[in-house]
This record gives sequence, structure tokens and C-alpha cells, in this order.
Amino acid sequence: MSKIALIGAGSTIFAQRLIGDILLTPELAKDTQIALHDIDEDRLRTSEIVTRRITEKLGLKTLVFSSTDRREVLAGSDYVIFMMQVGGYKPSTVIDFEIPKKYGLRQTIADTLGVGGIMRALRTIPVIRDILRDMEEVCPHAIILNYVNPMAMLCMAINQISPGMKMVGLCHSVQGTAEQLANDLNENIEDVDYFCAGINHMSFYLRFEKKQNGIKQDLYPRLREIAEQGSMPKDNLVRYEMLKRLGFFVTESSEHFSEYTPWFIKRDRPDLIEKFNIPLDEYITRCEKQISEWDEQRVSLENKNQSIEVCQSHEYAASIINGLENGKEVTINGNVSNEGLIDNLPGNISVEVPCLINTNGIQPVRVGALPTHLAALMMTNINVQQLTVEASLSGKKEHVYHAAMLDPHTAAELSVDEIWHLVDDLLEAHGEMIPKLN
Repeated sequence: MSKIALIGAGSTIFAQRLIGDILLTPELAKDTQIALHDIDEDRLRTSEIVTRRITEKLGLKTLVFSSTDRREVLAGSDYVIFMMQVGGYKPSTVIDFEIPKKYGLRQTIADTLGVGGIMRALRTIPVIRDILRDMEEVCPHAIILNYVNPMAMLCMAINQISPGMKMVGLCHSVQGTAEQLANDLNENIEDVDYFCAGINHMSFYLRFEKKQNGIKQDLYPRLREIAEQGSMPKDNLVRYEMLKRLGFFVTESSEHFSEYTPWFIKRDRPDLIEKFNIPLDEYITRCEKQISEWDEQRVSLENKNQSIEVCQSHEYAASIINGLENGKEVTINGNVSNEGLIDNLPGNISVEVPCLINTNGIQPVRVGALPTHLAALMMTNINVQQLTVEASLSGKKEHVYHAAMLDPHTAAELSVDEIWHLVDDLLEAHGEMIPKLN
């Protein structure tokens, strides 16, 4: 029997999705234990109820266990899924948005790069280090499936803290964007074949083709036609603009990508915000909506008289576990250490590449060299990632300043003096949430 632990299981809707995927997989449903952990007892209780309701609906006798004791949940686990948000929406996410605004620095999502991504990493890496210490004692052979952002920074930190631990970072942007592009082209995603590589939230489709009757047709000319005609969805203007400029389509959404570069969000250029339909404070808006709906949603999820939805999603976790356990071979795009995979990116970072999964393990595919301009663009983000991880693991505050100084969006908006003061204000506001840096 495989034991799957979900750390941060109080993220009930996401937990429902992953658990549904697992229990809808016949080979896993018959011989799996689900263990749930969260520090929020109320949210954890709801997630346990939802999990039991899923098992009942599917007619399963799956063992379900939950506890606020992390070591108890981790003990003997074969797979550990990271899905927590350290600091939560309040106070941490609000701090990450509101303090930069005082300096005229505006963000959209703030969970991957920028000063928001830096702060999220600084408060999350220490928690992950504690989890890894627990795992080394109570489940040393477990495989980590990390869904937590900032993905690249956290995967890089995990590989440095516990280099012997098996881990893959998972995101839905590669498969999700492929589905969006297929829809833009009025094609069935089942007929689309692609090869995608880079870093998390900045991977590019190096090949995007239609496969039919053994013949492959390059779909890029049709995507470029959409870009030139301006017939793309209005929430995707940034990425189609980058397709015109770079020649390749990037995986992460336009609202995300706009804050990874210096070109789109400028306080003295409101015309750019309007032209590219950039949703400032988008993550704040999403969170407020989810919070306002949660009480009603929770009642519905816990109500045994209401049907509970169980459906297969496009998340990778269940397919990976099934591939490793039962040899159901699958290829996914995962975040792994760059050990000879992408030649023109540093070797100590986390890259997102195709990975073959079967009973032989997680086997990343060698990509070789990326187009030079794509690698150069990624390095502007990698610089920030490396310095942030170094700051957290070494405890050196100077590297937080350096990371913020080199962040493309922050550097385009603020002076060096403003950046240093902003970092100080953010660290002070987060208080004990971020361990003291020297």
C-alpha cells in the first residue's frame, strides 16, 4: 500500500482535485492511503470530510487520515505533496502587494518573481527545510511532488538542502497553455504534439505541431497569423506580443509574464496597461473572491445531501504516482535540477523539461542548448532566483537587496535607494514570518 501525504491540505479545492485524480486512477484507488496535514484545524477538517465523501461516492474503502501533527502524517509516506502557502493571504500576500504600492511598484500575481516572489520564497524555504528534516527521519525514501510557488526558487532550495531527496516540481502552465493554444486554433488538444523547455513560468514551446494520420504540421505559422491579425483572446495580449518579438510562445499567463519583464507595467505609462489589458492586483482580486465565497462553498462541500464533484483534471500528480508505482508510462513537464539538461543555463538551478515517468523513476529529457535569446531572457529571472535562495540558505540580507536590484520589473521602476528601502520595509512588515537575516 502506498501512502500519499498532502502538506497544506487545507487548500481544500486543490486537494479535492488531486485526491479526485488519484482515486479515479483504478490502480491507485485500490491500494492507497491518503494522509492530510495542515496547521489550520478547520480547513483540515473540511478537507478530510471532502476526501471521505470522494471515497464514498467512488465506492472505495480508502484509508484516510488527517492530523495537525506533521511528523505523524509524514511517517512512512511514499509520496509527499507540497501545497502549502506560508503566511497565507493575510497578512503575507497583502503585505507583498501593499508596501510596494507605496513606492509606485505595482504587481499582478507576485508569487514567482519580483519583490513579492522574493518575500514568498524567504518565508517558505525555512518551512520547507523543517519539513525536509522531518522527512529525512520519518520517510527518507519518499518522493516529493512540489506544487508550491515560487516553484523554481523552492525546487532549487530543496535540491541544495536535501540533494539525495527525490523531487519534481509540478505546474499546470505547460499543459494548460497547450490546451488554450489548441482552442485558439480550433484544434483538438489530443491532436497536438509539443516539446517545451525552459524554467518554470518561462518555458517556451520549441515545437508545437498537429499530428494526424502520421503526418505532423507546424502550428506556429497559424499562431503567428493570430498575433499579426490581433484575433487572440483579450486576456492573452502580452504572450502573443512576445510571440511576435521572440518567435516562440511562453507557457505562463499574460498577467504573470507581464511582471517577469521590464516592458509592460510602468507607472508612467498607463497606456501600456490598457493596451495589453494587464490586470494589476489580479491575485488580490482572486483571493478576495475566494474568501468571500468560502463559507458557502464549505457548507456545500460538507453537506452529505449534496452531490460532490469528482472529475479528472490535467494535474500531473496522479499520473506520476501511477507511472512510478505501476509502470503506466507517461511524459510530463517537470521542474528538476539542471544536470546536463539545458546547456546554456547554469547547472545549479531548477529547469522545466519533459520527464519520462515509469518504474525506473523520474527521467528528465536532455534538451541541449535553447535559442540564445530565450536563454538570455530566462537568465534575467534566474539571477533573482539564485540570489534569493542564497539569501535564505546563507542568512545574508545583502543578497535580498541584490535579488531585488536585479529583478527586471523592480529595476525598471525604482532607483537603487528605493529598492533597498522597500526591501527593509517588507522584511520589517513580515517580522518573524521571515527568519532574521544578517
